[in-house]
Amino acid sequence: MTTDLSLPTVSTAVAEVIAARTDHLFGLMGNGNAHLISHLTSRGFGFTSARHEAATVTMADAYHRATGRTGAATTTYGAGFTNTYTALAEARLARIPLVLVVGEAPTTGRRPSDIDQTAAAAAVGVTTLVATPGNAVAITHRAFDLAARTVQPVVLAIPYDCATAALTEPVDLEPLPAKDTWIAPAEELDRIAGLLRAADRPLILAGRGVLLAGAAASLQELGDRLGALFMTSVMATNAVDSPWNLGIAGGFTRDHRLATARQADLVLVAGASLNAFQSRYGTLFAEGTRMIRIDNEPAEAVAHPAVTDYLRADLGVALAGLLARTPATDPATTWRAGAPEVAGETYRSSAPVEDPAEFGPDGRLNPRAVVAALEDILPKQRSVVMDGGHFIGWAPMYLTVPDPQAMVLVGTAFQSIGLGFGAAAGVSIARPERTTVFVTGDGGGLMGLADLETFLRATTRGVIVVLNDSAYGAELHQYAAKGLDPTAMLIDEVDFAALAQAMGATGTKATTLADLAALTDWLNTHDEGVFVLDVAISQQVVAEFMTASLTAGKRL
Repeated sequence: MTTDLSLPTVSTAVAEVIAARTDHLFGLMGNGNAHLISHLTSRGFGFTSARHEAATVTMADAYHRATGRTGAATTTYGAGFTNTYTALAEARLARIPLVLVVGEAPTTGRRPSDIDQTAAAAAVGVTTLVATPGNAVAITHRAFDLAARTVQPVVLAIPYDCATAALTEPVDLEPLPAKDTWIAPAEELDRIAGLLRAADRPLILAGRGVLLAGAAASLQELGDRLGALFMTSVMATNAVDSPWNLGIAGGFTRDHRLATARQADLVLVAGASLNAFQSRYGTLFAEGTRMIRIDNEPAEAVAHPAVTDYLRADLGVALAGLLARTPATDPATTWRAGAPEVAGETYRSSAPVEDPAEFGPDGRLNPRAVVAALEDILPKQRSVVMDGGHFIGWAPMYLTVPDPQAMVLVGTAFQSIGLGFGAAAGVSIARPERTTVFVTGDGGGLMGLADLETFLRATTRGVIVVLNDSAYGAELHQYAAKGLDPTAMLIDEVDFAALAQAMGATGTKATTLADLAALTDWLNTHDEGVFVLDVAISQQVVAEFMTASLTAGKRL
């Protein structure tokens, strides 16, 4: 029986709303979403196909991180859905708004190959909405609205027997309740403003919440009035455009900037999670430093042992209130006057003061020296994308980016690896005017290798940097160092440049810093294409965040 493709159905209605709410769909076709995808691709709507379903979600995830817009992904039911599970958990924990449209079991009941997808999604904290002939339009809009409202992924399921079902009379949905707002009492604002003014060495730590609240300018003005120094989370990189910005807080903080941060006598945490990585496992600031946190969640939900003062309030409103209570301080009396080196060029240099040697103890390249050299080789208009793994310790330390949306780490929230190629493809689609620089390790690179092809297809101009230690580096430094047998922690040397060349890219294996000249030459002569730099790095160089975690007695 031939389906009349001209008639509006649940699938076409969902597709129309997707086209109205976003400008690209990431997916992999199967029985549960074939009609949805066909309706969009037949009209030329932007669609990128993944090679593994996990990449559909990571592309949509990275698309949001690179643009601020809600991403959209689609897979079929069953294995198509379960293959997204790690990526979906990452998006949930990282608080990424996206809509994942999936096939679902028929309304008549699950078949032998079906599972309870709603329960599976709920297990990682993700809500599932179901499209039917009576609600298809409204429920798809609701999925996008809910994702944006909660800053979370939402699953929209299309039951198999509804995919080609004709629409019926629309059923009205109950409106979403008004979003709660939190305004701090005047006496609390007075108290916090007094603490800020009384500090001798105040520091402001800005997180992604500052960007979501559109409060970066207010935060910077408050810091300037106080003569404070700044730090940011990774997802708020460059949110504060100031020479007094010490850069990224936590495991990626440069050693000399860490020494300065530990001199702070008061820290104002605005829109940052203060997770273990961000706080450098409790070692970012000196013990006993007064820490004020602003958040609109209940205090018990965001409790942190280092926080001494908590202000429950929406960030934008709270900062406006603090600004009104904070006159400008005489610059000669502030911390900045006593730390002029912070605003100097030497202080901002990418040179690895942590360890500038070309090689590690085993004769393989020191990744610090490699990544620091790449700072000057790679185009400045770049997006830097990273997979998860031990190797993430260096790119955020030494590579600068134009704005917060150009530093994308997919995998750190769930501590996963193997999601990088999909994430990098999503960034390439989102920001094609920039060179996409994807940094991965060999373990995660091999795990997600299917979507190397997706990245090559989606990328106008890109560079893949494989920091290849021929091992699962995190495990080596956590467990082999304690005497566990390293056999399962080692990976036979893989030439990623050769793999990518087989798919049409260009590349080279680098064993000395001089070998980076091949990348320089390629960038000087190519406006399009992808270059793969496979760097043989030392197994004996430990990233600063890993050292901090081991010193603090934590396991990543």
